Amino acid sequence: MVSKSESTSAEHPSAGVFVPFGQFASEVYPFLEMQPFHRVYYRVLEAFAAGRVRRLIVTMPPQHGKSVGATTLLPAYLLGLDPDCRVAIASYSGALASKFNRRVQRIIDSREYGALFPATTIKQGTKPPGYIRTADEVEIVGRRGGLLSVGREGSLTGNRVDCFILDDLYKDALEANSPLIRANCWEWYTSVVRTRMHNASRELIVFTRWHEEDLIGTLARREPVVELRTWDQLDGLPPATWLHLNFEALKSTPPSEVDSRLPGEALWEEQHGAALLEAKRRLDPVQFEAMYQGRPSSREGLLYGTNFAEYDELPHEIVRRANYTDTADTGDDYLCSLSYVVDADGLIYVADAVYSREPMEVTEPLVAEMLVRSATRQAAVESNNGGRGFARAVQRRAPGVRVEWFHQTGNKEARILSNAATVLHLLRFPRGWAVRWPELYAHLTTYRRRFRANRWHDAADVVTGIVEREVPERSGGRMRGVRFL
Repeated sequence: MVSKSESTSAEHPSAGVFVPFGQFASEVYPFLEMQPFHRVYYRVLEAFAAGRVRRLIVTMPPQHGKSVGATTLLPAYLLGLDPDCRVAIASYSGALASKFNRRVQRIIDSREYGALFPATTIKQGTKPPGYIRTADEVEIVGRRGGLLSVGREGSLTGNRVDCFILDDLYKDALEANSPLIRANCWEWYTSVVRTRMHNASRELIVFTRWHEEDLIGTLARREPVVELRTWDQLDGLPPATWLHLNFEALKSTPPSEVDSRLPGEALWEEQHGAALLEAKRRLDPVQFEAMYQGRPSSREGLLYGTNFAEYDELPHEIVRRANYTDTADTGDDYLCSLSYVVDADGLIYVADAVYSREPMEVTEPLVAEMLVRSATRQAAVESNNGGRGFARAVQRRAPGVRVEWFHQTGNKEARILSNAATVLHLLRFPRGWAVRWPELYAHLTTYRRRFRANRWHDAADVVTGIVEREVPERSGGRMRGVRFL
């Protein structure tokens, strides 16, 4: 249960009783299994219910309880706090929206709800007469509030909405990947949802992401969106700014006040563990990044996609054994080190890899061991971010390898984009590399053409660097100050 010190002072207008949203959820739904991230989720929803946050986006993996919190419990809570509030729920179909409406009505009918919010009641049977209670609309007895439900592209003519909750406006990937459905959804949002709202209205959008041009992606290109990382962001945001809470299934961003997990930890280990999630990622990295990590990208917008060639065994005629290493820029970045061989035709075969966010005291021996294991003769280490010290440490551990460090002066975006076709033409990865190096595979195959849309550039930077070294005309003389140790 969320503590009172963590909650806004939500009081019932008539009873004056403090009712935190977490307590409310536990009392009306005693069977709820509350994980730490649910407590975070409910704390944010409580701030929204109190009006401290006016525009809220929540993205969450499937089967993690997003609809229970936002579209079942929250509307009942809103009507308890303010029986004059006009709440609307929208989903991809009218039938699903009506299902949410009926669930809210059952909560309001319950004895537990009546004890918490006695002033919020709805019609029972035929009494009192004159009030609406259907699967799509219900009115609060004696007050101006109520709950409407509508499917995507449905009408709300004549209805004022104080609080709009949009839950999964796309049924599945097939719908989200349809340009026509996305365009229709956007038109419905601008012509129906926005026109029913007034100055004090609130909006909550809760989705599993499918596509970078879905409603959330389209809004983010037109209106300010701020990622929620600290609790003080729940207060003081401009009314026109969206607050975005994204729950990654597998933590990849740095720990924060809101999500203190370490990289690699699952959001709900007991239900959807890290091993299961990694297996899902290997099946389809693009879909996994969208649905489970909240970072969608259209397949047609990928730079490499799944077009990397694979090999079953290394070539018999090897003319060069080498390595390229880019150390991490920050604690959030990856060290990427690829050992490779080049055959007589100039084709490049990646033989081994280290791809890690561990500190240098961990990655230095890992890279040195890989160099020895792969019989690498020459290794190149970018010196831009501590690479010089890293190169010296690796040289000490692998004295038989010729280790060099150099300064990369070329623009990263220009280098990666201009060399992409050559990378796909020349590079080969071992068959099954998605299982062997899942994060490396995921970050390369989901890397987007729109450079600034990518969170990590480390893997793309290294495959580009390999091509520049092995095809000198591709580098344009951008690798300066080569030093051997």
